[in-house]
Amino acid sequence: MTYRLHSDDLPDDFVPNDVVAVDTETMGLDLARDRLCLVQLSNGDGKAEIVQLKSNATSAPNLVGILADENVLKLFHFARFDLAVLLNRFGVMASPVYCTKIASRFARTYSNQHGLKAVLLDCLELELSKERQSSDWGAESLTDEQLVYAASDVLHLHRAKEVLDRRLLREGRAGLAKACCEFLPTRVRLDLEGWANQDIFAH
Repeated sequence: MTYRLHSDDLPDDFVPNDVVAVDTETMGLDLARDRLCLVQLSNGDGKAEIVQLKSNATSAPNLVGILADENVLKLFHFARFDLAVLLNRFGVMASPVYCTKIASRFARTYSNQHGLKAVLLDCLELELSKERQSSDWGAESLTDEQLVYAASDVLHLHRAKEVLDRRLLREGRAGLAKACCEFLPTRVRLDLEGWANQDIFAH
């Protein structure tokens, strides 16, 4: 596993594949309060690009360009949160997107555990440490342990997607999963406009 650390934007030499795994680290889980600190990306090649957002700038043209590129599928785990954080910071709704958590809920109905650790263990027999999940991501200097943790959140998503896609096809649920991923931008806008805890489809 290798990673590169960058300040405030991706370098010009990062060329995205057709599918790019993306994750974020924030100071907390309150979208109105907690700032975005890191954005991690991987082409699925065992390498991760980690962007540390040290300034309050909302301009990161290389990163935003990838998020907005309709020819690049952005691969997340729990995209609902990451999309909202990225929209808040950069004003861009990443599209198109695929969420391995949504795929897991449709493909792994035998389990009620759909966190990244559980998905990777089941699909890839990979034990992922979540020890650094609660961490001071806003620190000026991040530790090697923090950076390794951050990189690990994107390095395995491509392979997990392959396994989940096979199971979705086998169970006849690929279309439902795709439709839910396509609905995510609307779900995020509902969250940000105060409808996060309401089921608008309820009677």
